[in-house]
Amino acid sequence: MAIVLRLDRVMADRKISLNELAEKVGIANVNLSKIKTGKISAIRFSTLEAICKALNCQPGDILEYKED
Repeated sequence: MAIVLRLDRVMADRKISLNELAEKVGIANVNLSKIKTGKISAIRFSTLEAICKALNCQPGDILEYKED
């Protein structure tokens, strides 16, 4: 099972930069960059909630399940 992060696609659709989103969410650029590139193994629900609020989207817009 693989969970794929699509944050980069949602950010591009909303025309928001990494720096701008990091500021709105209240996390460091480095941590948001790791989320964006999928180099994380977990994400806090509070962070996911803040990202969804800032981007006006649903968690399913950011997370995708792909069967191996």
